[in-house]
Amino acid sequence: MTRRRSDEEFLFARSVTGRAVNVPLLLLAAAIALPAVLFANPAAAASTTVPYSAQPVTLFGIPVDFILFGLTLLGVAVFHHKTLEVALTGLVAVTLYKLVFTGFRQGAGLSGLMLQLHHEWVVLANLFLLLKGFAILSRHFENSRIPDAMPALLPDGWNGSLVLLAVVFVMSAFLDNIAAALIGGTMARHVFRGKVHIGYLAAIVAAANAGGAGSVVGDTTTTMMWIDGISPLRVVEAYVASVAGFLIYGIPASLVQHRHSPIEKDAQRGLHVDWTYVGIVAAILIVAVTANVTANLKFPAVLDAVPVIGLAVWTVILAAAPLRRPDWAIMPETFKGTVFLLALVTNASFMPVEELPVASWQTALGLGFLSSVFDNIPLTALALKQGGYDWGFLAYTVGFGGSMIWFGSSAGVAISNMYPEVRSVGLWLRHGWFVVVAYIVGFFVMFAIVGWNSDPPHKRVAVDVNYQTASGLRSEARLHPDVGSFCREEHHSREGQRRAGAFESETGRSSAGARLTPP
Repeated sequence: MTRRRSDEEFLFARSVTGRAVNVPLLLLAAAIALPAVLFANPAAAASTTVPYSAQPVTLFGIPVDFILFGLTLLGVAVFHHKTLEVALTGLVAVTLYKLVFTGFRQGAGLSGLMLQLHHEWVVLANLFLLLKGFAILSRHFENSRIPDAMPALLPDGWNGSLVLLAVVFVMSAFLDNIAAALIGGTMARHVFRGKVHIGYLAAIVAAANAGGAGSVVGDTTTTMMWIDGISPLRVVEAYVASVAGFLIYGIPASLVQHRHSPIEKDAQRGLHVDWTYVGIVAAILIVAVTANVTANLKFPAVLDAVPVIGLAVWTVILAAAPLRRPDWAIMPETFKGTVFLLALVTNASFMPVEELPVASWQTALGLGFLSSVFDNIPLTALALKQGGYDWGFLAYTVGFGGSMIWFGSSAGVAISNMYPEVRSVGLWLRHGWFVVVAYIVGFFVMFAIVGWNSDPPHKRVAVDVNYQTASGLRSEARLHPDVGSFCREEHHSREGQRRAGAFESETGRSSAGARLTPP
């Protein structure tokens, strides 16, 4: 235990001392993020589906909200040893700005802020519970001694590193990407004796994100598509790009890791697997998947009111505590990273991104870059409202795009809790450059093999945005940042469909707020 901690501290110290040479790479990260943000077409937010209490204040045509958020992301990249402080400062700055000048999506002043947080609290609570709960799960998995037995099971040479990434990729098809990343990080720490290269950690995060891109239970965004009426067969096409991308980042990452620290094949003598720990880990994962699927199919309204998956995970953890005591000592270690992610997600939810460019493969590709700095849940919600995408492409881009920067996905933040040395955008891009290349190559491989086949808007009826404030339609047209609640509330509204059908026949097109056709 002492040796492992000293190795991590050494690597973290080396990443901090190396930040002076990362300025060009940090500028590259900013160059990637800025066009992605501008790509979201913030000027179109003037005609939002949910009107703001005031028009956004702009500077050089860009809403100040985006400028403040961009500065926050740049601060996280530059001051990576103070990421939590920067994220919280950015959140406070944006909150004060919106309180004084523009108001929030749900209204002006403190009441608007409270309503906005009310709509976000389930997403935030789920993230908090899952990050903390899966940290306990990863420690249970570690204590089961299975990771210690992995070296004897993996192939020799760099192929063993590639197989480990493949295991993470496959697990992510049916597990949450946080769980898959943490299990992968735990296995890597043991098979490489604590000496895990940053580039390989980036590949673990990429595998955890890309592996769930083609599965409707493997990622929150694909689950949103499923409950919104998109066929799982349309989403599964994302695996064409995901598998191609896996080869692009998996092979160089495995070669780099093998040179950095090869797999130690000597298994420990007298190794005994603790099957009670294994059973608890399996129970946590099974209950989490079951709760997710059951709630989406049978009790969708509950998902708006209760963080179902997070509570399911913690129910098993606490119920199994008499059998194997959770390692509560890791809670403080993961707290900073968890609060950091929640601050960024909350800040992103305040941004006036209410409309996307016309659905096309170029838009889908750009959304992947945007998701590396922006929460992919509201982006997916906007795309579902708009319709007209090839959903396999969108599942790949919003699912995998967050892997390009360490804080671009919850899996990356979870890995940073385990390996603090990755908290540098410069080091992540420098050592994990192949993840960005893999994202682009995977996209165009899928484009060449499958082709862009945009679906007609799956929500056949449109809603006039002015219905939003009409008292007669208030309950049926209330929009939330996450599309799951939008779909569930719109799904059963027959009167709204009749009125919106008349509106659509007059205008000849669908507006941004479209209504779901029952699948």
